[in-house]
Amino acid sequence: MIEEEVAKLLKLKAQLGPDEGKPKFVLKTPKETLTGKYGEDSKLIYDLKDQGGELLSLRYDLTVPFARYLAMNKLTNIKRYHIAKVYRRDNPAMTRGRYREFYQCDFDIAGQFDPMLPDAECLKIMCEILSSLQIGDFLVKVNDRRILDGMFAICGVPDSKFRTICSSVDKLDKVSWEEVKNEMVGEKGLAPEVADRIGDYVQQHGGVSLVEQLLQDPKLSQNKQALEGLGDLKLLFEYLTLFGIADKISFDLSLARGLDYYTGVIYEAVLLQPPARAGEEPLGVGSVAAGGRYDGLVGMFDPKGRKVPCVGLSIGVERIFSIVEQRLEALEEKVRTTETQVLVASAQKKLLEERLKLVSELWDAGIKAELLYKKNPKLLNQLQYCEETGIPLVAIIGEQELKDGVIKLRSVASREEVDVRREDLVEEIKRRTSQPLCIC
Repeated sequence: MIEEEVAKLLKLKAQLGPDEGKPKFVLKTPKETLTGKYGEDSKLIYDLKDQGGELLSLRYDLTVPFARYLAMNKLTNIKRYHIAKVYRRDNPAMTRGRYREFYQCDFDIAGQFDPMLPDAECLKIMCEILSSLQIGDFLVKVNDRRILDGMFAICGVPDSKFRTICSSVDKLDKVSWEEVKNEMVGEKGLAPEVADRIGDYVQQHGGVSLVEQLLQDPKLSQNKQALEGLGDLKLLFEYLTLFGIADKISFDLSLARGLDYYTGVIYEAVLLQPPARAGEEPLGVGSVAAGGRYDGLVGMFDPKGRKVPCVGLSIGVERIFSIVEQRLEALEEKVRTTETQVLVASAQKKLLEERLKLVSELWDAGIKAELLYKKNPKLLNQLQYCEETGIPLVAIIGEQELKDGVIKLRSVASREEVDVRREDLVEEIKRRTSQPLCIC
């Protein structure tokens, strides 16, 4: 289909005649890029058409565009992060941090490396981020697509139903096994005894001991794919132990990750308990981060099918914000809405020129300062503005302060005021605001 589209464009170019004196354009094949990558989640892609009727889509995630970029630029080795908007034709749930337009933060490692080293680093980064955010206890579920495929094979699932059954298994974190089984049998035509055999496996979870147990499983250990996946997971747990995060990881056979492009290790971080006070409503935001290995995706965009092994993770920015905001509300804490360090204020009228001089001095010194856009604002209004927006300091200019060569520096939180010599003001503001801010 791509070749057909390219041929059409070449034909149009030929009809336009010679290139002399005409602006050059780049041949592009935007349609096809997203299709066949997301399995049953493809129904959530926003489809569009441009003025010429060409089929386009808003990006569903940052992974497929990253793989296309690698293929187009013939890159075989890169480590990168990316924060940008993605779009899902989903049912929004504001309290759960689920939107149709939202930000994701991705981190990926592309290249041919020894097994499980990049994968372990991605999990270390995920745990480091979630720990730093202090949003509550969390657990990272880990599985491997090869183990899932091997499990489906020995249980008797037809090859053609692997991905659709995988999508059903992925719902086990939301609904009961009985509901998942009914979907497999009633909607997807799977034999009940096959579904029961799947149920015996997917309801198991644990640590490296479960990996070792399954390596001895008389049926699963005979499947080549599953054996490779279990071997890699055993190695992964060794590295995670060295990284000091093995206690945050659970080998969970119900984790499926419905996206079609995953080929190996997959993982998903979920909160273990709400970060609110006892008795408060739980914060149901689902998973807050996920990812996995996708070794075949780049090859789907390369004309010669050259593969670039990749592994990465994605953090749900809005979901994190939902948790933090609800936690602050539960604790009756205000959310700081500005990075401003100090407000330049005046205690009397007709001091606009002095305020402008001082705020300019602070800007030139790298201080994040601002002032109210009024000639003669009331001091009380200026102080209230700081309290509402979370500005921690107020530099107050008055007639007496001008005579004495000082600035009155006020702490908004404690309401304590001290006179600071004008030449020392910048250093004093830097000293007081040098502590890193925490969103929680």
